[in-house]
Amino acid sequence: MSGAEGFSRRAMIGGGLAVAAAPAFAKATGTSQPVKALLGIRYGRAERFKKPEAAPWGMVDIDRFNAFAPVCPQPGKAYQPQSEDCLFLNLWAPTGKAVRPRPVMLYIHGGAYSSGSVTDPINDGARLAAHGDVVVVTVNHRLNALGYLYLAQLDPRFPDSGNAGQLDLICALQWVQRNIASFGGDPHNVTLFGQSGGGAKIATLMAMPEAKGLFHKAITMSGQQVTASGPLNATRRARAFLDKLGTGIDPATAPVEQLIAALSATDPILGGGVYMGPVLDMKHLTRHPFWPTAAPLGNAIPMMMGNCVMETREFYRPESRQLKAIDWTNLSSRVAPEMRIDIKADWVVEQFRARYPKADPAEQFHRIVTAARSWRGQVEEAEARARAGVPAFVYQLDFEQAKHTDDIGLSFGTALDMTPARAAMSRSVMDAFVRFARTGNPGWPAYDLGKRQTMVFDRESRVVANPRQWERELFARVPYVQPGT
Repeated sequence: MSGAEGFSRRAMIGGGLAVAAAPAFAKATGTSQPVKALLGIRYGRAERFKKPEAAPWGMVDIDRFNAFAPVCPQPGKAYQPQSEDCLFLNLWAPTGKAVRPRPVMLYIHGGAYSSGSVTDPINDGARLAAHGDVVVVTVNHRLNALGYLYLAQLDPRFPDSGNAGQLDLICALQWVQRNIASFGGDPHNVTLFGQSGGGAKIATLMAMPEAKGLFHKAITMSGQQVTASGPLNATRRARAFLDKLGTGIDPATAPVEQLIAALSATDPILGGGVYMGPVLDMKHLTRHPFWPTAAPLGNAIPMMMGNCVMETREFYRPESRQLKAIDWTNLSSRVAPEMRIDIKADWVVEQFRARYPKADPAEQFHRIVTAARSWRGQVEEAEARARAGVPAFVYQLDFEQAKHTDDIGLSFGTALDMTPARAAMSRSVMDAFVRFARTGNPGWPAYDLGKRQTMVFDRESRVVANPRQWERELFARVPYVQPGT
């Protein structure tokens, strides 16, 4: 069967899996064409802290793929059930015939590197698959200590531990390369897209030799990885984690609940809970993704990147210690630690008050911290691509003073409280993402150091040259250091 012919009653997937297109398939509702979903497809297996292995496949009835599989253990109970056996993906594909194999759009979830899951309803791929006539894949993988605890310098049993979560994603991409044609997808046109930590994971994959050739375009949404964690700091974090776990306890055999509890260890570099993320281990990751230049390996991949104009509205609630009773007398002291850079806070506040004279202290807080911390990494990556002569396509989501995570529901067509305005905005975002996945160009000029042209998504979307120029130039006075590295 040609990948362009849609599903047959029984289709062979590479590696021996046979699938029957049974009526039990979920179908998209409210979409322009019928879509079938397969949920909880195993793509790999892994022992704790070790590199994953591709899962063996046999004859499997399609009715088995009608429910999500467990997600990686993590703090909290937002996603259930949880299990260390969590290497599963989900797939949505139009059922009709296509003229040619469909582009594949594979989503990687956020939650930094410690939490999150694609089983959240906002990540349902049915509407995007139907709207764009594409195959949508979403992936779960190992997180937190299970995916990124760097034990290589402390325990020779685990040479791959610091990047195990990244290796899971590579394993999932290999599954796609072997099998996606049987679902009508094009293995030669795979676009990764991911939000927050998902975008950071994609930026890291762009610098990993083992991922070469497994994907062909990249979209990062409010998620960057300019530098990875160095092995010395990663080892310090591992020691702090093991101290919290307890003397004489082997992390390889400890109950997983104890591992999750030990994530409350104080981070020896940043303070707060211990950070987990990809490591410059000189084995799987041998250079930083975007420092001192954009990784040459990733420069061959067309890239689109974007941020939300008021990212931090998602992180700080009005009753939080940072915003509660905020006023002009304490704004400088409130923003100083949140910017995560060493700059004179009262001077920064003065500059923003001059530029935004009508903004109250709470709005100024969000504008300052967004520009200093959340937006800065995207600027660094876009500038690095431009200097390398392989510009990225950049967007900024202004719609409804967009906060962190708002572009997820718009890109999937699953935004909550879908008003007519949000539905129109969602169609515009999906159209841009799909066009980029199909052609490598979302429909506006690429970002260069001359004009810095950026698509501003809003009720009236438009291309803007050098948006927020003075904010970018203000914070460019201070060296950028990726939090956690």
